[in-house]
Amino acid sequence: MSDSLSALQLNNQNSSDNDIPLSYLKRLIDCGIIDLNGVAENIMTTTKVLKKHPYAITEPKDSNGYWRTHYIDDNGKRKDIKCKTKEELIKRLVRIYTGIENANKITFEKLFWEWLDYKKEMTSSANTIKRHIQHFNRYFKGSEMEKKPIGSISEIFLEKFCNSMVKDYNLSYKEWGNVKTILNKSFSYAVRMGYITDNIVPKIEITVRFRQIFHKDSSTQVFNTEEKKQLFKYLDNKYSETGDSSFMAVKLNFYLGLRVGELVSLKWSDISDDKIHIVREEIRNQQNNTVTVEEHTKTHTDRYVILVPTAKNILIKLQEKFGHNEYIFTRNGERITSRQIAYVLEKFAERTGVKVKSSHKMRKTYASTLAANGVSLDFIRQELGHSNLSTTLRYIYNPMTEQETKEKLCSALEESDKNI
Repeated sequence: MSDSLSALQLNNQNSSDNDIPLSYLKRLIDCGIIDLNGVAENIMTTTKVLKKHPYAITEPKDSNGYWRTHYIDDNGKRKDIKCKTKEELIKRLVRIYTGIENANKITFEKLFWEWLDYKKEMTSSANTIKRHIQHFNRYFKGSEMEKKPIGSISEIFLEKFCNSMVKDYNLSYKEWGNVKTILNKSFSYAVRMGYITDNIVPKIEITVRFRQIFHKDSSTQVFNTEEKKQLFKYLDNKYSETGDSSFMAVKLNFYLGLRVGELVSLKWSDISDDKIHIVREEIRNQQNNTVTVEEHTKTHTDRYVILVPTAKNILIKLQEKFGHNEYIFTRNGERITSRQIAYVLEKFAERTGVKVKSSHKMRKTYASTLAANGVSLDFIRQELGHSNLSTTLRYIYNPMTEQETKEKLCSALEESDKNI
C-alpha cells in the first residue's frame, strides 16, 4: 500500500481547483473506501478481457457513430454490441467476460432452481430436494430476495434480509442452518458458474436472537423400564398369536438401536458370528410415496452392531420360521416396511391407553440404556453410526422410572458421604 500511495503523492500544490485534494484521497485509502489493490486488479481484468476477446473492435465512422464489436454467447449465438465510446464498450466486455452481465440477468429465484437441478444430479435423496423446495417456498418466495438479480445482492443487503428472516419467523439455530444451506450452496454454485466472483454468504453475521430450544422431556423421548416391560409382554403375546415377524422386529431393535429403515432392510446374510452388518436402508420417496431398499445407510458408511445373547435368541427363533427368505423380517414372503413397524407401536399405544412413541424412540432408548449403564459414549456413537459425538448426545435421556431414578440418586449421594 505504501508503494502505491507514493505514486499518488505528487505535488499537491499543483492540483487544480477541480481535483480532489490528495490529503482527502489519503483519508479515503486509509479508511478502506478506496482500495488501490482493487483498482489495480480492475485494470488487470480489463487487460485480460481485451486479450481474451478474439473479435475486432471497430471505430465509429463519424461523431454520431458507435464503437462496435460482437461476441458468441453460451448458446453459440452471435451477439452484437455497440457503444458511444470505447470506454463504454470495454466496460461492457468486462461485464460479459467476468459474468457480471449474467449476474444482473439471473435472479435469486432462477439461481435457486438452476442449482437445484444440478443438486438433483448429485444426490440420490428425493426427500432432500423436497425439503429444499419447502424451505425456499416458505422463506424466499414472495420476498424482496426472490426476484433480485444476484449481481446486485450486496453483503449488507443479504445480512439485513437474513436477520429480518430469523426475527420475523422466530427461527431456531437449526432451522436457520437449513435456510443458510440454500443460500450458501446457491451462491457457491453461482461462483463456479462464473455468474459472480465471490460467495458472500459465509461473511454475513446473524445478530438477532434465535428461538430458544428446550430439551425434550425423557418421558416423551424414550421407553422407560416399566414401559419396555409392558411393551415386550404385548409383543410376545402378539407374536405367539399371529406369527407376524414385525412384532419381533420391534423387540429386537431395543437390542440393536437401528434406524427403522435399516431394521427392515436386514438380511440373513448380514449376520456373522456375534455381529450384524448394517449396510443398507429402506428409503421412502416423499414426492411419489414409493419405497425402495438402497445399498447404503443414511451416512453412506457401513458398520457392525454387536449381538447380545437376547438378540441372538430372537434371531434364532425367527430363523427357524423365516430363514428361507432373503430378508429377516417378512410377512407372507414379502419384506415388511417401516410403516408396519410404526403400526405395531401405534396399536400398542391404542390398546394400553398411552401416548404413541415413534419407532425412532427405540433407537434413543437403546442409546440411553447403554449410557445409563456406563457404556462409553464414543462406543455408543459407533453403534448408532453417528459421525459426531454431538449428534449422539442428543439421543441420551433418562431411561429409568421416577422411582428408579430416586433410588439411584440416593445411592450415589449416600455413597459419596461415606468418603467424607
